[in-house]
Amino acid sequence: MQLKHMKNLLPPQDGAAKITALAWAPNNTKMAVCTVDRVVLLYDEHGERRDKFSTKPIDSKFGKKSYTVKALAFSPDSTKIAVGQTDNIIYVYKIGDDWDSKKVICNKFVQQSAVTCMIWPPDGNIVFGLADGKVRIANIKNNKSSTVYGTDSYVVSLAPNMSGKGILSGHADGSVVRFFFEDEGTGESQGKICTHPCPPYALCWAGSSIVAAGCDKKITIYGKEGRISQQFDHSRDADEHEFTVAVNSPSGQSVVVGSYDRLRVFNWAPRRGMWEEAKMKEIKNLYTITALAWKKDGSRLVAGTLCGGVELFDCCLRRAIYKNKFEMTYVGLSQVIVKNLSSGTRVVLKSHYGYEVDEVRILGKDRYLVAHTTDTLLLGDLSNNKLSEVPWQNTGGNEKFFFENESVCMIFNAGELSLVEYGSNEILGCVRTEFMNPHLISVRLNERKQLGVEDNKKMAYLVDLKTIAIVDLLMGFNVATLQHDSKIDWLELNETGRKLLFRDKRLRLHLFDIDTQTKTTILNYSSYVQWVPQSDVVVAQNRGSLCVWYNIDHPERCTMFNIKGDIVDLERANGKTDVIVNEGVATISYTLDEGLIEFGTAIDDGDFTRAVAFLETLEMTNETEAMWKTLSRLSLEAKQLHIAERCYAALGDVAKARYLRNVNKMAAELAQEIGGDGTQHYTVRAKLAILSKDFKEAESVFLEQNAIDEAMEMYQELHKWDEAIAVAEAKGHPELESLRRNYYQWLMDTSQEEKAGEMKENEGDHHAAINLYMKAGMPARAARLATSRGDLMENRELIQRIAAALIKGEFYERAGDLFEKTRDEQRALECYRRGNSFRRAVELARGSYPTEVVRLEEEWGDYLVSQKQMDAAINHYIEAGCSQKAIESAINSHQWSKAIQIIEIQDPSVGEKYYPKIAKHYATVRNFEMAERYFVQAGMTKEAIDMYTAAGKWEAAHKLAVTCMKGEEVAVLYVTQAQQLESQGKFREAERLYLTVDEPDLAITMYKKQRQYDHMIRLVKQHHPDLLQDTHLHLAKELEGEQAFRQAEHHYIEARDWKAAINMYRTQDLWDEAYRVAKNHGVANTAKQVAYLWAKSLGGDSAVKLLTKFGLLESAIDYATENCAFEFAFDLARTSMKNKMPDISLKHAMFLEDEGKYPEAEAAFIKASKPKEAVLMYVHNQDWDSAQRIAEEYDPDSVTDVLIGQARYAFDQKEYQRCEAFLLRAQRPELAIKYYKQSNMWQDALRVCKEYVPHKLQQLQDEYDREVLNKGSSGADALVGQAKEWEASGEYNRSVDCYLKVTTQQTNDEKVLVACWTKAAELSQKFLDTSRALSVVRIVGPRLADVQKYKEAAEMYLSVDMIKEAIDILMEGGEWNKAKKVAKELEPRYESYVDTKYKEHLKSEGQAESLIGVDVIAALDMYAGRGEWDKCIETAEKQGFKVLHKYVALYATHLIKENQIHKALELYVQHGAPANPQNYNIYKRIVMELLANPHMNQAEAFRNWADLRDVLFNLCEHMTKSSDANTAQHEEFEAMLTIGHYYATRSVCMGTQNLETLAAKLSISLLRHTDIIPADKAFYEAGMHARSQGMLNMAFVFLNRFLDLTEAIEEGSLDMLDNTDFQDTDIPFEVPLPERQHVPEDKKEEVKEWVLAVSMDQQVEQSLDHDERETYVASLVAANTNIQSLPCVITGYPVLRNKLEFKRPGKAANKDDWNKFLMATKMSHSPDCQDVLKFVGQWCGAAPNQSYTFQ
Repeated sequence: MQLKHMKNLLPPQDGAAKITALAWAPNNTKMAVCTVDRVVLLYDEHGERRDKFSTKPIDSKFGKKSYTVKALAFSPDSTKIAVGQTDNIIYVYKIGDDWDSKKVICNKFVQQSAVTCMIWPPDGNIVFGLADGKVRIANIKNNKSSTVYGTDSYVVSLAPNMSGKGILSGHADGSVVRFFFEDEGTGESQGKICTHPCPPYALCWAGSSIVAAGCDKKITIYGKEGRISQQFDHSRDADEHEFTVAVNSPSGQSVVVGSYDRLRVFNWAPRRGMWEEAKMKEIKNLYTITALAWKKDGSRLVAGTLCGGVELFDCCLRRAIYKNKFEMTYVGLSQVIVKNLSSGTRVVLKSHYGYEVDEVRILGKDRYLVAHTTDTLLLGDLSNNKLSEVPWQNTGGNEKFFFENESVCMIFNAGELSLVEYGSNEILGCVRTEFMNPHLISVRLNERKQLGVEDNKKMAYLVDLKTIAIVDLLMGFNVATLQHDSKIDWLELNETGRKLLFRDKRLRLHLFDIDTQTKTTILNYSSYVQWVPQSDVVVAQNRGSLCVWYNIDHPERCTMFNIKGDIVDLERANGKTDVIVNEGVATISYTLDEGLIEFGTAIDDGDFTRAVAFLETLEMTNETEAMWKTLSRLSLEAKQLHIAERCYAALGDVAKARYLRNVNKMAAELAQEIGGDGTQHYTVRAKLAILSKDFKEAESVFLEQNAIDEAMEMYQELHKWDEAIAVAEAKGHPELESLRRNYYQWLMDTSQEEKAGEMKENEGDHHAAINLYMKAGMPARAARLATSRGDLMENRELIQRIAAALIKGEFYERAGDLFEKTRDEQRALECYRRGNSFRRAVELARGSYPTEVVRLEEEWGDYLVSQKQMDAAINHYIEAGCSQKAIESAINSHQWSKAIQIIEIQDPSVGEKYYPKIAKHYATVRNFEMAERYFVQAGMTKEAIDMYTAAGKWEAAHKLAVTCMKGEEVAVLYVTQAQQLESQGKFREAERLYLTVDEPDLAITMYKKQRQYDHMIRLVKQHHPDLLQDTHLHLAKELEGEQAFRQAEHHYIEARDWKAAINMYRTQDLWDEAYRVAKNHGVANTAKQVAYLWAKSLGGDSAVKLLTKFGLLESAIDYATENCAFEFAFDLARTSMKNKMPDISLKHAMFLEDEGKYPEAEAAFIKASKPKEAVLMYVHNQDWDSAQRIAEEYDPDSVTDVLIGQARYAFDQKEYQRCEAFLLRAQRPELAIKYYKQSNMWQDALRVCKEYVPHKLQQLQDEYDREVLNKGSSGADALVGQAKEWEASGEYNRSVDCYLKVTTQQTNDEKVLVACWTKAAELSQKFLDTSRALSVVRIVGPRLADVQKYKEAAEMYLSVDMIKEAIDILMEGGEWNKAKKVAKELEPRYESYVDTKYKEHLKSEGQAESLIGVDVIAALDMYAGRGEWDKCIETAEKQGFKVLHKYVALYATHLIKENQIHKALELYVQHGAPANPQNYNIYKRIVMELLANPHMNQAEAFRNWADLRDVLFNLCEHMTKSSDANTAQHEEFEAMLTIGHYYATRSVCMGTQNLETLAAKLSISLLRHTDIIPADKAFYEAGMHARSQGMLNMAFVFLNRFLDLTEAIEEGSLDMLDNTDFQDTDIPFEVPLPERQHVPEDKKEEVKEWVLAVSMDQQVEQSLDHDERETYVASLVAANTNIQSLPCVITGYPVLRNKLEFKRPGKAANKDDWNKFLMATKMSHSPDCQDVLKFVGQWCGAAPNQSYTFQ
């Protein structure tokens, strides 16, 4: 983004007149400026001043100058402006929408302190900072302010985030505080996030970055959590001043920071993820920027200055014009302003996610806007300024956009339809469909208000051509899926989304009710259909009828009109609806009944009174009756009972009308009696529920009010005795038994024996119940009851009676079941058979009559066949072993695969009669392979061949025929068949047959005979490609002979012989065709040539007209001229292009010249007005007299050319005098000079020059000198000779120049060179002025140095007092002593200069030994640079401690890089470890490298560990005495010292007998330092040592942890580690993740195997050992008491009871471990053990007596 100055809005004043505040309105139409006079100026968006108003103090008694305005802010609706003042108040002025509105104070907020800064975020509350450090908000609705948070420091600045839901405040102490009014899910913390080095007066929150600047001239970029991510330091710029104000663009991708005369611009680079500083905007004499404001659309920036000036800047990346209708202004990577050039309206397009906006397009009749970013899609409706941004993956721009619906954009991409509602930032819905015709998709979004429905968004679309899906876009699920039997070609939802109209390909019109899921065909033929806007009325056309459905809820009621034409449109405007019908010559309007349409609208709006009033004006027709019904239903649902009563009365439903009148009367009485709405009384609600037949609802209403009798009475009136009894039972009514008796009596009186039986059954009177069931003719019910009761089953007579009744009623299965339960299997089986219950029969037979099973299965199959269930019968026939019946059933049920399976397991003879049927089936379904197989098996090969032939499968037929016929027979068969097809005109089929038997020539002949040359050529190309061109030519000639020229042309062209085609047309005098062929197929100029020949054949005016028509007249003239057809060319030019005559004459003359006809050529040249060409012709032929004659007669200017030509000829003949004479006559002496120079006749050249061109003499002389110089040594002699001549003649200046011209290019003789240069210097010093002498010496000096004559050069410099140059030349020659002498004697100030150069010389030459005496540090650096570290350290030792350790550190760093850690350690062992902070990283690196070394876990590593321990001890001792004592660094090195000591001690213990236990303890103690030691290595070593000492539980835990760590290293995360085993220990959980594995793979596998083996051992527990503290044995902190114990200096374990203390506080040992170590030392006499004891003495103070201690 760049800033471009547009104009000055307010001119600056001579003195300080600070602009105190600026603000842009959110709607971009106003800008406010507050001046030093406390006046607010209002400007429009173009920067024109439109209004102003004065501010006022908190109290008029203090005067107008008692305050200053610190901030301005517009309200979110741009109609108010807040003014923050230092007199402890904020005023809110209402300024209105237009410029004429009166400015009034609508709010004021008095504070306890001065207002210092203020913003007004979009949520409506003003946020401001005070001088007392508080940040507060002011609510304009209740006129109250409250504190958000308080600090103790003056608030210098406020900045909102992009959404306005979070703020930053900057304070005078440098602190920056963040606060969120609403959590946006960012996860960012609140409160103080950073401290800036100075008060952040310039503060802004741009995206995820915080930009702060102030008086330190540094601009700092902070990240989300306050860490510095970037810094731009301008403190070294002397011209830069403090930064006073900052503002970010609305997109957050640019920041402008103001200072003195400057605006610095910073742009966010998303690809690099950092801020970049753009070109600074510097305006001289602008003075300090005091205020900045950025227009909300990002297009303008306004700046206020200290002198009262207000400057307007344009901010944009680029501009573009789209279709000459729109201007695109890219004000940021993610923000574009789209301006309509015709209307001037503007839309701000912005990516809310900050993505870069790619190309912006305007589509859909220039109304809709589309743009892409990397991850989103931007859409907008320019007419109502609704913009959307939705997530969108880059699809390569293959989307198709449809804008037919004004509320939603439909996007189709790769079979997926996405809907985006304008103004919404989420995809409304997404479905898969392949049908993107707008007539096949209908979307309805809240197009009509509905009673009780706030949000209604639905879509209907095609899943496939016969399936419609209707989707609720709000809930995201399918409301309905509609299958249709024909393809659908149009569909549309009504505006409420409750009805769907669709039409199929047969033009049948259907209505689908989405609520009831019912489909109705409403018209059998419809050529036009449409919903009437803002209603549910449908208009359609059925041939000659106009059909209107005023109430679509009753589609059977349709109003029809006869029309003569076709409906073309439907218009509804101004309370009138017209159907436009095109009747051929005229367009007729049919007006619909607006009242009927209005009824539907009233219903949808819930205005039932208006609907009744309207219906009462109509006569009763089918349509009005349907409307009364609809209104009755809806009013009843809405409990508008009077309207419902009126509806039923109108419909003639007296019963319901009367019932509702009674209910209304009851409701009125209740309302009068108890007050309120009578319809809400329970009796009314119950009555309405009864009317709606919702008796349960009525019951619950009664029971809620404990009106049990009323509920029972209701059910009794309705004869619902069961429900009445259920209520009585539930409530324990005293009349229950009486109710039951009455019910039973009523059932018997009304002959309802079944119901009475149920009642008796429920009462437990089973005999009575069975008798009643039998009486009611329900033996099955009686049987069910009898079988459920064991006592009844024992009553044989009862069972026999029931069974007889069942058989009589043909309930055979129930009878069989009854017999089976009474163990009468024979009768049961018989009953099952009679009732065709074969499943039960087979189950019974399997247990009782196994021999009957097969027969039953066959009977079952026969029964299924009789029921046409062939497929079900197959398996039963198979079970019965009836294969043929099974095969026939399979074939009859078209179970072909099953039939084949059965046949294949039968004897081959069985299947023979079925194969033809199967084969014919497969042939019918075109499964030819299977059909062939079964035809062949049936011996019907001929039929198989016929099948393939009929299907056109010639290859397959041929393949089959070859297997069963001879080759000749096959060929004859196919050729015969082909000839028959040929005679029938089936040439393609005949061709395939010919090709099948490899007879392409017959096919070619056939096509030739039929004159189907395209097919003939195709076959020749396929089978005889070598003859293709000949065939084309042959056909072309034949066709040409037959006068079929166009066809002949085609074949000539295909044969690539277009010339023959042209010639064909030429011979037939068809020039236009010839020209066409030449133009389309010829090479570059063929068409022109044909046109030329055509014109030539015509001649005269016809030729001219023809060539003019083709635009080739001029080309034809040129062509004729080039081809020497001059007569034709003259004819053409004479008629139409006389201006070409001279050109033709000229070319004619040239032609004659070439032919040697010079007189004719001369005449032609004269005719062409080219006499000069005639002259040149004669000059060329050396006919000088003729040339002279013509030149003098026709072209006097050419006389000179003739003379020059003669001169040139004389020169070639070496007649120099004649040549010179001709040239002087021609007044060309310079040519004479040139010729003399070419002949090396310099003297003559100089003579002529001196005589005729004296002003060029010097130039010629110089040229002569250069010529001499280029001749080498002979040239040098010539120069010396000439110099001496000049010297002799007193021309010393020229002599000096000649001497200086002698260089190494002329001679290599040093004596000559030195003599010449010295002579030049002498002459210049003696005879020329001082400046000339100095210049000569400056030239000669370096030349002498080049030939190594340094001494002579120095003397020469000294002779002219050029002392520094003399010194330089001596130093260059290595004459250092002479250089020092000259400096000392002549110019002492150059002595240091010589010394410096001498040092540099020694450095460059690498003479370190010599350099030591001059500059020791430089010499040491040289040794270091060359890698001579031993010499470097040896020399540095002599220079003192600081110098030594500087180079020791450098050497150590070098060794670490070379991975020589042990050598680096030895260096510090040898020279000590000083407490230099710059060395700390070296020490840490040495420690970490040794800790990570896998080869240090052995006794032999003791010396290395001891050295590390000693170096760290030395370092810690030095740190104790330095300023770093007791710092975090000191503590870290103390911890490393402890680790080093443990490792050294462990190495000793590993190599000493009886100390292995101590080694294991030390490894375990080291685990508490895994924040420093690589964790996997530490746990491995601890586990292995514990295992070796039999501590299996702990070994198991440690090695398990080791395996977990190795997995975590592989995965790159410790998140999955389980720390349960190490709770209540001092082993750290949070440890650094090692970058690599520290244990080899084979060791890891060994550990895995051991852990796996031990995990199966129940004796080993996964737990750590505990001591008497009930704490992990190696933990220094007790789990229960948090008491910390000292670590033992020998094992690292906690020292608990037997404590041995040392002199140094905090150092102790366990007596047992100490004694054990002492004993081992004495027994082994190990120097390593003694070394450990010695170190313990140094580290812990004087050690106790080295003997056993049992105290």
